[in-house]
Amino acid sequence: MPARDIYHNNVKNALIKDKWTITHDPLTLKFGKKDLYVDLGARQLLAAQKAEYKIAVEIKSFSGRSDVDDLEKALGQYILYQDILIELEPERMLYLAVPNRVFDDLFEEPIGKLLLKNHRLKLITFDPKQEVIKQWIIPN
Repeated sequence: MPARDIYHNNVKNALIKDKWTITHDPLTLKFGKKDLYVDLGARQLLAAQKAEYKIAVEIKSFSGRSDVDDLEKALGQYILYQDILIELEPERMLYLAVPNRVFDDLFEEPIGKLLLKNHRLKLITFDPKQEVIKQWIIPN
């Protein structure tokens, strides 16, 4: 089992405040002989649509030596998890959860805007101190 991100509990609490039910902590993806672990699995009942919405959330603090280096690693992990989820649980949407600071420093810059423009990932931004979700960013 991999180590948890420093913001793991902050994001978990933020999702619960946002009316999500945590279903997996972590969400295990068994693929071939390998086990991979997405930080959280969650679901939310959408009463108006009488449907259940399922997500997987990979949490990244971007606390390494370089935001770009952390982004490269996060993207690789995100793509791998996304491809496996499409095979195993195609109804579950994958999100990358990042602190507001990271969004402002990286995703408001051309490199981050390019990733969002090219539909590379879905983001959740959160405030680690208040333990609240700030934005759900789903590229069109």
